[in-house]
Amino acid sequence: MQDENQNIEYKRIWSDEYLKWVCGFANAQGGRIFIGVDDDKTIYGLQDAHRQMEDIPNKIVALLGIVVDVNIHQKDGLDYMEVIVSPSNVPISYKGVFYYRSGATKQELKGPALQQFILKKMGRSWDEIVCEGATLEHIDDEAVAYFVRKGIKAGRLPENAADDSTETILRNLDLMDEDGGLRNAAILLFGKRPSRFFACVEFKIGRFRTDSDLRNQDMITGNLIQMADKVMEVLDNKYLIRPIHYEGLQRIEPLEIPEDALREIIFNAIIHKEYPGYSIQMRVYNDRIWLWNSGGLPEGITFEQFMGAHSSCPRNRLIARAFYLAGFIESWGRGINKIKTEFIENALEAPIYKEEMGGMSVYITRKKGLFGENDTVNDGVKNTDNKCVSEKNDGANDSLRDGVNDGVKWTKNELAILHEMSKNNDITYIQLQTKLKISEPTVRRSIKRLRLSMMIVREGSDKSGHWYVTEKGKELLY
Repeated sequence: MQDENQNIEYKRIWSDEYLKWVCGFANAQGGRIFIGVDDDKTIYGLQDAHRQMEDIPNKIVALLGIVVDVNIHQKDGLDYMEVIVSPSNVPISYKGVFYYRSGATKQELKGPALQQFILKKMGRSWDEIVCEGATLEHIDDEAVAYFVRKGIKAGRLPENAADDSTETILRNLDLMDEDGGLRNAAILLFGKRPSRFFACVEFKIGRFRTDSDLRNQDMITGNLIQMADKVMEVLDNKYLIRPIHYEGLQRIEPLEIPEDALREIIFNAIIHKEYPGYSIQMRVYNDRIWLWNSGGLPEGITFEQFMGAHSSCPRNRLIARAFYLAGFIESWGRGINKIKTEFIENALEAPIYKEEMGGMSVYITRKKGLFGENDTVNDGVKNTDNKCVSEKNDGANDSLRDGVNDGVKWTKNELAILHEMSKNNDITYIQLQTKLKISEPTVRRSIKRLRLSMMIVREGSDKSGHWYVTEKGKELLY
């Protein structure tokens, strides 16, 4: 006989309490319960095995609504019983409570875990459910347009998709049902304010000296399709370092963590998060970064398989499909290996993944020497090259004039940069310096102001991305 495991349980005598175990097996992968056998696999036998062979199946049918196979075995003149439970394709409850076999334990399913379980048994994911009360008025057309631009650029959407209406795009993504109801994924991906419908959809970032010493924090809200860009921008501006080095005469300032790999890590947290569930959390320390999202590994995938090549098993299928069509992710379960490879190629320790606290954690080790003993990042000012960079005005041409957005005043340099980006969205910092004859700090300060005011957004990484002038920015120009 095998030891107790996911599919085997030993009981010395029968008790109706064990109907919970039958329920748990039926809701999981099925299993066998041996009656008359102790945990150490010692056979004690049953005095009335043949009577119980009739009573137990009848109780299971009456209280659980499932049919099991029951066999009588004999060893050394002792009878023992084998109850064979097949996995059920519908949820099974015992007296209104749902149980699930996990490892060698019986788990009572509650809250989000129960909801996810029932949806899975129905062959659906949470993001497919229709969001009650949501209409096209709650969809941000600019977020949909952003998705289309990214998808066309990635070659995963046809160029004529840019001419489609928001409703057509949502229907093509299966984000609307036959009656026009918006699914949860539609609001999460493209909603003007997803938090109106769902709690804990934000991305929380905190700067910590120690676990109990929080220095500053940010909360990224809004739709999921643009969330990674916003997170990367906040991390770049306030939390992470761009160490300076030179290649010949060219000044190089790569982000301390490979940008494409970091973006992939953030995409994974957003896509695989358990919705509803707790907020995604990122803690930035001097020596490490910790990122956590609610929701563990997909059922049927071990941690060893997860760390190697495995099939793609997204928890939120519609959200994952939208991210794939936008060119953000692949659909082959290769993300972990790609991240690991990019870290190693940049002489960094590969991230460490752990399934813990009801979710997935990623631990990223930061390079040593980025900070002095008393250095930290606080209040939007960060260290580069172990020297504090201030926002000091250094340009005689930095005079101000009125803009059209809420009375904000914009410098001539900022307006000139905005104008150049509207003509060439691939323009670089160095090209702006040369063309406008202004210093590097002025270019960086001006772009930072424009980005924080959402006049421009950076789509993609610093290496392969480009600038996009928003409608708000266009109003300022024209």
